[in-house]
Amino acid sequence: MLKKILIANRGEIAVRIIRACAELNIRSVAIYTEPDRYGLHVKRADESYSVGDDPLTGYLDPLGIVNLALQTGCDAIHPGYGFLSENAEFARICEQKGITFIGPSADVIHRMGDKTQARNAMRAAGVPVTPGSEDNLKDLDEAVELANQIGYPVMVKATSGGGGRGIRRCDSEQELKQQFPRVISEATKAFGSAEVFLEKCIVNPRHIEVQILADGEGNVIHLFERDCSIQRRNQKLIEIAPSPQLTESLRNYMGSLAVKAAQAVAYKNAGTVEFLLSGDDVYFMEMNTRVQVEHTITEQITGVDIVKEQILIASDQTLSYRQQDISYRGYALQFRVNAEDPKNEFLPSFGRISHYYAPGGPGVRVDTAIYTGYEIPPYYDSMCLKLIVWALTWEDAVSRGQRALDDMRLHGIKTTAAYYKQILQHPDFQQGNFNTSFVPDNMQLLQYSDKRHPSELALAIAAAIAAYSAA
Repeated sequence: MLKKILIANRGEIAVRIIRACAELNIRSVAIYTEPDRYGLHVKRADESYSVGDDPLTGYLDPLGIVNLALQTGCDAIHPGYGFLSENAEFARICEQKGITFIGPSADVIHRMGDKTQARNAMRAAGVPVTPGSEDNLKDLDEAVELANQIGYPVMVKATSGGGGRGIRRCDSEQELKQQFPRVISEATKAFGSAEVFLEKCIVNPRHIEVQILADGEGNVIHLFERDCSIQRRNQKLIEIAPSPQLTESLRNYMGSLAVKAAQAVAYKNAGTVEFLLSGDDVYFMEMNTRVQVEHTITEQITGVDIVKEQILIASDQTLSYRQQDISYRGYALQFRVNAEDPKNEFLPSFGRISHYYAPGGPGVRVDTAIYTGYEIPPYYDSMCLKLIVWALTWEDAVSRGQRALDDMRLHGIKTTAAYYKQILQHPDFQQGNFNTSFVPDNMQLLQYSDKRHPSELALAIAAAIAAYSAA
């Protein structure tokens, strides 16, 4: 069993991993850069170490992080999500230095991180993929020729892309000629690679992903699916488990495809297989070789602690469950409450949190690293908390989400919480009838009132008085 884990991350996911370590009696080590000196993950870990003054460099230094793990007596590193979590070189350095990387092997990360290699592996395994290029595109002429063969619209994607970056939809040859160099430029800047591929654009699909767990003995299971169709510009906003739009037969089919995908690449640890669903047609999109932001809702409906399973698998233990042990109960929703102003083009809203009151009650979970007085730094992702609700029925889950969003008080910054309440009130959402076009097709939901509840005004006045007194 692992004894001491360095967490190569920050914020709420670092806190989440620290909690799993505590339950397994494993010591946790946090790292931080200067803006995170007072971060909650720093306060909660058994040990914490600075990795420099620069906001980002320390979190993105594979060799420096591995050497720190060795110096502090750690036998493993958990990368969380983002930063170096899908960096094959980071995993390879861990392997070379004798540190357990809590995730798949470097070779698998590289193979599935290269979208072209991933698509070819899925084709070979019999997992359906969208029509498109089998290799990286050599030039624009090849892209135009292929697009004319498969038909517009098409998507130009960075081979090493992710997080909604390095991707453009093209509805015509003219757009393709305009967007092709832009994707190459963005891919080069964001991922250090100019390689791109092309695939058929599936118009207004549902975005469905399946959580899998795999151990070193070849055992692979799925934990059912999550519906991630509520998104803006390829960035997920609200996630749901299970999807209210799937039949049981389609659910089982997609679960079996995810297991087949993992087996095809000898996957080990937690991962997510993402699909596009158009009618009953299923297309493989990509595989995320890490824990997902939205793993929480799968935990809520299945009762499986995914982060603890990650650690146990990395400790060379076999899976705690077999497929027949896994069932789901009820519905869970996750709201990514971001420090953004939806009424102002979702402009980031970083700053000091003057007052924070977490929602609670039955079926409510909050994963966060913020607190009253915390200063949200402008260097990282804008997500400040994840609000998760669970209920036995879809209708009750939606109602509970509304109530929990109403319960929450977060002052000092703008957030997306009020916008999410508008989404929950939309008839199509309440009926479970939506796809990836829901957000752009319902821009009127951004016209909500900024009028505050009386209790919020009282808190704002109290916070202002307290700030004045302190000055």
